[in-house]
Amino acid sequence: MGEDTRLVAVVALAQGMAAARAPRESWRAAAVGACRALGGDFAALSVWERDLGRLRVLVNVGQLAVGEEEFPEDEAYPVHQFPEITEFLHERWASGGEPNAWVEIAEGAAAGRSGYCHQRVAALRRRGRGSCVVAPIVLHGRAWGELYVARAAGTPVLDRVDADFATVLAAVVAAGIAQTERLEEARRLAFTDALTGLANRRAVDVGLEEAIERHRAEGVVVSLAVCDLNGLKRVNDTLGHSAGDRLLERFGSVLSLCGAMLPGALAARLGGDEFCLLAAGPPADDVVKVADELCRRAGQLELGEGVACGVASTEDPIGPVRSARRLFRLADAAQYRAKAVRADRPVVAGREGPDDPVLHLADEPSEGRGRTAERRRFRGRP
Repeated sequence: MGEDTRLVAVVALAQGMAAARAPRESWRAAAVGACRALGGDFAALSVWERDLGRLRVLVNVGQLAVGEEEFPEDEAYPVHQFPEITEFLHERWASGGEPNAWVEIAEGAAAGRSGYCHQRVAALRRRGRGSCVVAPIVLHGRAWGELYVARAAGTPVLDRVDADFATVLAAVVAAGIAQTERLEEARRLAFTDALTGLANRRAVDVGLEEAIERHRAEGVVVSLAVCDLNGLKRVNDTLGHSAGDRLLERFGSVLSLCGAMLPGALAARLGGDEFCLLAAGPPADDVVKVADELCRRAGQLELGEGVACGVASTEDPIGPVRSARRLFRLADAAQYRAKAVRADRPVVAGREGPDDPVLHLADEPSEGRGRTAERRRFRGRP
């Protein structure tokens, strides 16, 4: 492979990782790019889990052997099985330079004591591969994992020149992983409430739009529970905002716990004393049951005064739900109804018949004084 071809391969690998929108896509782009750059038949990317003392495979690409999966759930190898990488993992190179890649050959001489064979060499033979190159990945000055590329038996074996090139590729992969981690952190901050650690309003807006799209396309049941934490202002005024923050954090924990009862549910803080649970898939009655448990647990919080909770689900008689905005308005109106009647259980939109006041409020124009006056009436105010 000429210099120009190698340069093109490096650029393609970097571009593939840069275009990735999620860690899995980035890992796969790294493995695919390295496999192509080295003319391999198979490649894998693994991470060193320091606390568990093992290498865990993140992704396999190319010609997979029996038992190999593209994104394995539990493919991991204890580090002590690979004495050839001990120096790398213990970072004895850290005082100068970078660790270089090395090549293993299935038909090569066994290393170590008489009769001993590297685990990697044994794996090559077992999986019908003729050679591999192992390139350590270093991130932020520490060993992060490894890039592994193999060629099938009967094809030209990888050599020292390939190992040198693999070292370069590993550096490019490390840069791509660092970028992915920065993007993930930025995404986490953008979609996370700083105080409670729950999702924030932006995450709910995105999640609700996607859920409603699934409802329109596939008929998926979408339910939204909106909660207003009672007594927060009193706590802030009498005990201070730090006590109010503790109440918000505690209710956030209760919401997260209850949300875990619904597969795939999103627990979020909308802002101030308002929270919500978004569920796509579970039946409406399951969501109402969880909302009921949420109200019960909220009523037991030491500082608070319970929670007003409203639920709206596409499975209930609420009319067609063609937009995320309509479902949110229904859940919001149900929450206001719960607040007005001081309900200690969730109010569910559409379950009081065709004259359900929740439906009336939700369908009122949001402009002008009408909706504000209706909300005040629900709250028992003039």
